[in-house]
Amino acid sequence: MTLAKMTASVTTYAVSTVHLCTVLFVLFNAYVDSQDIDVQLCQMCEGTVRQDSPVWDFCLKKGQIKGRCCFENNTRNVDTIIGLDLSNCSISHVEHLYNSFTAVIIDLSNNPITNLSDFVFQGFSHLTQLLLPSKLECPGGNASWETVEVKNNARICEGQKNVCNQTALMPLNCPENSFCSPYGPGFFECGCLHNFHGYKCMREGEFPISKVLGILTGSTVVVSSLLWFTQRRKVETT
Repeated sequence: MTLAKMTASVTTYAVSTVHLCTVLFVLFNAYVDSQDIDVQLCQMCEGTVRQDSPVWDFCLKKGQIKGRCCFENNTRNVDTIIGLDLSNCSISHVEHLYNSFTAVIIDLSNNPITNLSDFVFQGFSHLTQLLLPSKLECPGGNASWETVEVKNNARICEGQKNVCNQTALMPLNCPENSFCSPYGPGFFECGCLHNFHGYKCMREGEFPISKVLGILTGSTVVVSSLLWFTQRRKVETT
């Protein structure tokens, strides 16, 4: 093999390696960022879960306390937030609650929050108890909860209802060949039935994953070949 060919091969290999490393770097950063977000959320207020919060009693039975969060007890290396106590934290505005969509109980009481969007709790399908300042309404309205009461200056929303079962008309919002799934208080999402996929679940048959992977693999080979050919021509003309 001539020096020019060796140089072209090394250059192509280097470019491919850089692309792969870039993808891995992005994925690693996304994972690290998610871990940092959990830490920020759990340390948003001083101290740990307050003993006068229902999150405390819940976590003593179901999980372990880290800062203001309650994490699920499991043998996996994945930290899953199942409880969040941000009560009495002087919070006036809440835009999102980061990675706490797995929470079963959240306490936001005793905070000067004047407005809270329902979209903050979109995706919180596991949430069964939510404590808010008494002036706020439960997300999704009272119809999205089994019981709603005001107690000790807190509005307590308990027993999130399955929005897909609230009315016979709800499934009509999902296209044919799909099913309705709860997606937080007052929210739902549609998923394709088995053997259907694509836009509005209109394509019948299994998702052609092998075909898609084949196309991606072929595209990668073509791009790599073009890079190799381009680099080789540059070397030969110099």
